Amino acid sequence: MKNDNLKGQHRINEQIRAKEVRIVGDDIESAVYPIAQALKMAEEHDADLVEISPNAVPPVCRIIDYSKFLYQLKKRAKEQKAKQVKVNVKEIRFGPQTDEHDYNFKLKHAIGFLQDGDKVKAYVFFKGRSILFKEQGEVLLLRFANDLEDYAKVEQMPILEGKRMTISLSPKKGGAAKKQAPKPVADPEPKADKTEE
Repeated sequence: MKNDNLKGQHRINEQIRAKEVRIVGDDIESAVYPIAQALKMAEEHDADLVEISPNAVPPVCRIIDYSKFLYQLKKRAKEQKAKQVKVNVKEIRFGPQTDEHDYNFKLKHAIGFLQDGDKVKAYVFFKGRSILFKEQGEVLLLRFANDLEDYAKVEQMPILEGKRMTISLSPKKGGAAKKQAPKPVADPEPKADKTEE
């Protein structure tokens, strides 16, 4: 059963050790009851007494079918997981002497990634003696960040790690949409103000 991992996390019915409990629920008045009366109420409703907040004084309980309660918890957890945004990091690689055509091609790809909500990690890879051109690599990455300023904000400035110089960019919220949005037109003067003579 899928709910098995949730079972045992809550005390129910006779497992509740408190002398009195606060009962909350939709069709039950929120109040403090002795445990015996609370168990009797749960029995009358043909449901379980479920301890939902054991650390409260007195502990908070609900009168509900336990399997229905577990189902609701699982459903809520699933909804929260669905709301979480998954962020992908796309890498773009340059050489220290990348030509203009290749640069523009990679810039176009980076814009696409950022518009999709992905982060971009651009790096210049230095092979052998090309490490002598590290200033050139830094200038290239700063130019790249500057060309993307309408779409992204810099998370991390160029940093040299071994033979790689990297820069991290994250998408601006609504940055691309802002650029394409039409300018608002000023409202014409209302005609109701003019009086006829």
